[in-house]
Amino acid sequence: MERHFDQELDELKQRLLTMASQAESAVKRAVEALMTRDDALAHQVRENDTILDRFEIEIDDLAIHLLAKAPLASDLRLVTVAMKISQNLERVGDEAAKIAKRARDLNREPPLKAAVDMPGMARVALEMLKGALDAFVNRDPAAARAVIERDQEQDRLNKQVRRELERLMVESPDHISRGLHLLTAAKSLERIADHAANVAEEVVYLCEALDIRHPKAAVGGAL
Repeated sequence: MERHFDQELDELKQRLLTMASQAESAVKRAVEALMTRDDALAHQVRENDTILDRFEIEIDDLAIHLLAKAPLASDLRLVTVAMKISQNLERVGDEAAKIAKRARDLNREPPLKAAVDMPGMARVALEMLKGALDAFVNRDPAAARAVIERDQEQDRLNKQVRRELERLMVESPDHISRGLHLLTAAKSLERIADHAANVAEEVVYLCEALDIRHPKAAVGGAL
């Protein structure tokens, strides 16, 4: 019985890692579609969003099945954390799909020449996501905390992009439509970083039984 439980737990982890790979790939393709004005690639990202939806459902079903077996506290944390991570990965996929939609909308208008650091925002978001997932695989709470700290870096980049686009739209009203599309894409990149930070917080909980989502209310050793 115990061996069967361990096998199912391994299956849960493998599905989660496969889902993570799919989410990372979706973000990379969405950003590439935005930067290169690749309409077909943007369409592919939006079409593939349902893959992450299915992964979330499958992981939740397997996790609920495992929870019914009354696992040990450490295994219980892993199962519940897996469910929360899959939820964040599904939302990462949603944000990638939003970026892809804005890419397709922008492709219907002339290119907007603006000095906005969208590639920088994409780089930070992807590095945070990869870092959070590596921390999960390696059970490394220190690495997870380092990911969380980078969320402020992404917030600063988003503010810079927003200021530049707002300035451009005020000076050139004919740029408003394209500027708004880029503002929305930048917001999605900021949210992807937020979801990466959420994953990292779950890694800390997994490793230390410490909920750091709300520092003033955090209580350690719950499980």
